[in-house]
Amino acid sequence: MAENLKKQLSKLSKRGPHRVLAGDLEFAGLPGKIYAPAEGNGLPALAFGHDWMTDIGRYHNTLKHFASWGFVVAAPNTEQGIAPNHRGFAADLESALQIAAGVKLGNGNITVSPGKLGLIGHGMGGGCAVLAAAGRPKTRAVVAIYPATTSPSAESAANNVDIPGLILDAGKDSIFHSGDPVELARNWKGPVAYRKITNASASGFSESIMLKTAMGLGWPEFSAQETARGLATGFLLHRVTGDKKYAPFSALEVTAKRVANLSESEPESPLAGFLSR
Repeated sequence: MAENLKKQLSKLSKRGPHRVLAGDLEFAGLPGKIYAPAEGNGLPALAFGHDWMTDIGRYHNTLKHFASWGFVVAAPNTEQGIAPNHRGFAADLESALQIAAGVKLGNGNITVSPGKLGLIGHGMGGGCAVLAAAGRPKTRAVVAIYPATTSPSAESAANNVDIPGLILDAGKDSIFHSGDPVELARNWKGPVAYRKITNASASGFSESIMLKTAMGLGWPEFSAQETARGLATGFLLHRVTGDKKYAPFSALEVTAKRVANLSESEPESPLAGFLSR
């Protein structure tokens, strides 16, 4: 039976209860940003990967959102060129997690639990988050938002990802994204949840309003952004922090507005047969 996420998703799609601080990762030798709740000990932490040629500043509201729900979020701003090194960016995500877990933040009143770490990314960053997660059992979860093609292949790397995963797919076509979220889910070694946000396009998740308009890609998809943030937040609260209240966000099938599942109850589903694992 599908889990109904209506009430929880509506709540988690909006800002959380924590006041948020923001700073630079440069102090630790890695270009990028770090967002955190204003205080807290033993907090969960995420490393966030940006899309191809997308400055991390284009994710300000997204990073602030996760921090408002209690996560320290470290976001490297590396591999910005037209031909990025995906393996190198995956390594930067790992470094960002190590920094978040190993350094006291704020005035020393913000610390991270080394046992509560997760990876998340959009587009290229989503694929690289999978690369970083492969063979890294100490990380609790990974979220790939509209993952794009990477080299080496994230779809192949998924065969070695034991930790729980959430894969978000876009329901509308996009010009620049050529990833295969369904294949990524099919290859996942550990438990995985797949969702398709029907009113989203892969390029609509970042917040670069002027750039999208200039390139003829339309306006950011605010409603779809909120849905993606809410789905990811609930999943991460369950898988990274262990809060069982949010276990429905890890279910194979869910019911929510503009969120579709591919289930083995549908014979035409590309995922038929793999969901029973």
